[in-house]
Amino acid sequence: MTILTYPFKNLPTASKWALRFSIRPLSCSSQLRAAPAVQTKTKKTLAKPNIRNVVVVDGVRTPFLLSGTSYKDLMPHDLARAALTGLLHRTSVPKEVVDYIIFGTVIQEVKTSNVAREAALGAGFSDKTPAHTVTMACISANQAMTTGVGLIASGQCDVIVAGGVELMSDVPIRHSRKMRKLMLDLNKAKSMGQRLSLISKFRFNFLAPEFSTSETMGHSADRLAAAFAVSRLEQDEYALRSHSLAKKAQDEGLLSDVVPFKVPGKDTVTKDNGIRPSSLEQMAKLKPAFIKPYGTVTAANSSFLTDGASAMLIMAEEKALAMGYKPKAYLRDFMYVSQDPKDQLLLGPTYATPKVLEKAGLTMNDIDAFEFHEAFSGQILANFKAMDSDWFAENYMGRKTKVGLPPLEKFNNWGGSLSLGHPFGATGCRLVMAAANRLRKEGGQYGLVAACAAGGQGHAMIVEAYPK
Repeated sequence: MTILTYPFKNLPTASKWALRFSIRPLSCSSQLRAAPAVQTKTKKTLAKPNIRNVVVVDGVRTPFLLSGTSYKDLMPHDLARAALTGLLHRTSVPKEVVDYIIFGTVIQEVKTSNVAREAALGAGFSDKTPAHTVTMACISANQAMTTGVGLIASGQCDVIVAGGVELMSDVPIRHSRKMRKLMLDLNKAKSMGQRLSLISKFRFNFLAPEFSTSETMGHSADRLAAAFAVSRLEQDEYALRSHSLAKKAQDEGLLSDVVPFKVPGKDTVTKDNGIRPSSLEQMAKLKPAFIKPYGTVTAANSSFLTDGASAMLIMAEEKALAMGYKPKAYLRDFMYVSQDPKDQLLLGPTYATPKVLEKAGLTMNDIDAFEFHEAFSGQILANFKAMDSDWFAENYMGRKTKVGLPPLEKFNNWGGSLSLGHPFGATGCRLVMAAANRLRKEGGQYGLVAACAAGGQGHAMIVEAYPK
């Protein structure tokens, strides 16, 4: 029995986003079961005629750390350089064979806005190797990877390094336009009277963030959880699952993509530091973080501000084999989607999953390892309910039948963004490497990676295990 089997109430189509679900409570015993090794018969491969196969040779990441901890005195290119250096050490790839480097990032440091180039030079890559930086909110690294896939598939390049970085410990502080204008006018004021007059015009809403929807992602997550009737307890239980599975994976040495990083002037960091299994009793004591006092999204069931970087070596299959590499996985079909950024901000996985499956000629039953980005517990559970709803599929997606629910025993088995951390620009590569490494460990063939992103966008990709 899956965790989200429920009767769907018949509601009129006219009730705009007024979905109300009933849901079976999550069971702590069922949610923490160790997934059995996948027994998968070899299915068809997803190779396409006249299109080059693109493979992941390997991928690494720095330990993901809570912002304000060991990385707090660094700059983003320091972390990105560490990921690149770790990738060079892991793969022993000659720097001169890399044709192009692409990194994703979200909140750019003004001094190093093209952080890919700065990090590449710092890691010792040739100054003849081009590099550029992309931004697409939480799927920035996904965009870096798929840009690389396109360059290889089209024959423009053979060897790409793709990655991402985010340093939330030192973000540029940007005020609203009203606040910026007030600060500039204060700087020009010639007398104390003029300054006092300007200061009297200050209002606290000058400090509010400028978003297309005038609300933070946390507010949207809280509204989404309410619309799908996802309770506070269910969200806390899912977050506890994520932290417990991440701790288990860390203790068993399964997070093999993590490479140690010697922080200048400090100790060597060897593991993620945000994995903190708690108890439902302790989690229940936390107050709502966004909608007060009745909201259900808290610090315990949300992803935390994270510093970290990731990098992957992507090649044309024939190039990898000619260089003596045994790739980990193929990067197959992928899909980007967009929807209403106000009421469906975090539903990217629901929309992207069926499209990428149909493009690849697969079904949910063919997927052996699911790796979804966990922005919030409520976001994951709302996506589950949307994917398991014929009504939602028909009224919002233009589909006759529901997408289908990912089996929990195949879902984020080594933890997720709630526990491992979420450096905005770097998470996409972590998801793909988790899928690739899980397929090798568990004996599966296909992985599905999916993520939501600010602006109501989303991404999904099929990862196919490389034959052993």
